[in-house]
Amino acid sequence: MPTPTEDDRNLLTVIAHMKALPGKEAQLRSELEQLVSPTLAEDGNVNYDLHVAVDDPGTFYFYENWKSPGHLEAHMANSHLVEFAGKLDEYLVGGADGLTITQLQRIK
Repeated sequence: MPTPTEDDRNLLTVIAHMKALPGKEAQLRSELEQLVSPTLAEDGNVNYDLHVAVDDPGTFYFYENWKSPGHLEAHMANSHLVEFAGKLDEYLVGGADGLTITQLQRIK
């Protein structure tokens, strides 16, 4: 099965990484799972895939693709994401600084 960028190399790919505070793994996972459906309905979203590390059930990643940087900016301002961002200190190692977001452009 091809990846989203196979057909459109201009998509903006995003990898978001975070690690739960000890004892908060299940709560963080639940919060992250609740972000998926509303994000998939957003304009410009191609995919929004939640992953957990095989060797660490407290480490999570989102693999996302957006039609443009503007669509990603709109996503970041949506109420469900803003509400979640307000909880980062409660759930993540490093609080809000524990969320790493990397934007990528496929080159080959």
